[in-house]
Amino acid sequence: MSKKRIAIFGSTGSIGTQALEVIKANPDLFSAEILTAQTNDELLIKQALRFNPNMVVIGDEKKYTTVKEALAQTDIKVFAGEEALAEAAAVDCYDMMLAAIVGYAGLKPTLQAIELGKAIALANKETLVVAGDIVMKLAAEKRVPIIPVDSEHSAIFQCLVGEGRNKIEKIILTASGGPFLGKKPNFLVNVKRDHALQHPNWAMGAKITIDSATLMNKGLEMIEAKWLFNLQAHQIQVTIHPQSIIHSMIQFEDGSIKAQMGLPDMKLPIQYALAFPQRIANNFPRYDFKKPNTLTFEDPDLKTFRNLQLATDALYKGGNMPCILNAANEIAVFTFLRNRIGFLDITELVEQTMHKIAFIEKPTLEEYFETDGEARSFAASLIHM
Repeated sequence: MSKKRIAIFGSTGSIGTQALEVIKANPDLFSAEILTAQTNDELLIKQALRFNPNMVVIGDEKKYTTVKEALAQTDIKVFAGEEALAEAAAVDCYDMMLAAIVGYAGLKPTLQAIELGKAIALANKETLVVAGDIVMKLAAEKRVPIIPVDSEHSAIFQCLVGEGRNKIEKIILTASGGPFLGKKPNFLVNVKRDHALQHPNWAMGAKITIDSATLMNKGLEMIEAKWLFNLQAHQIQVTIHPQSIIHSMIQFEDGSIKAQMGLPDMKLPIQYALAFPQRIANNFPRYDFKKPNTLTFEDPDLKTFRNLQLATDALYKGGNMPCILNAANEIAVFTFLRNRIGFLDITELVEQTMHKIAFIEKPTLEEYFETDGEARSFAASLIHM
């Protein structure tokens, strides 16, 4: 396997930092060529000094001088601002982009990397939720592989290896249920930020942890799966699996089910995506069948966790509805994390926005951008009422 140059967009987040651990453990196989962060200049500087990339981008332009001065004694190029992210993605100095920027902000750089013909390790599900049709069409035109990093989609991807000619009957995405599994609205009405950030199984960033607690994350994953694996909405099922050992399953048309298993550790799907099509050795903890868990499965509670129902509705509706759902949810989660709205208000805010913003059946990329802006503005206006 020749050395692969990796551009990590979102290097200071949970996925980005774990990806750098994988790169550090395999210096003969990988190098970090581009590192980007939105606001965490301190960690970005440390990463740059450790991994000596070709360039770094800090999204927050106010922090440009700090980063530039800290790296003045190196050959590392420093850029700042939102446009610089897309411009960095267009520089032909890497082989694969790890798309790990949280939320809608990851869309433009990812499109730029595909345009350049670069392989994508996709950890940013919102890119496909917002504009999956356009992203996958461009990837097909440019013959660019998109290898999912989400544990659930990585599981499906792994189960599909060698099955190219065989028809999928359905996929089953597993969900841990988050920290509030089994709870009812009278409990959730009092939930605070710190409580919601305590995920039982996975160490993740704040936004995805809240999405997991509301089950919105699983809804976004359903929409992502539709585009990644070319599925119809009715072929995608969610089951609650609190132990998080089976990461997802495929049922083929003969009724046979394939599952991918392992301990909940994001470094495994990250390493799989970076090294694909090879598997490389590591020292990650192993699941021990001599001390087996009881593995359980149950239907999600859609009445209590209505975000999953709203996302399912958006999946079936199509068009720009998933874009509306995602924009409203990003605003709602951002506001909840600042203790300005309650846990159950997240769902109300998303639902009202879905009812308000105009539906477009076959949006252009420009219309997706406009929809995102309108949905964010409307969702934000609800908070000030």
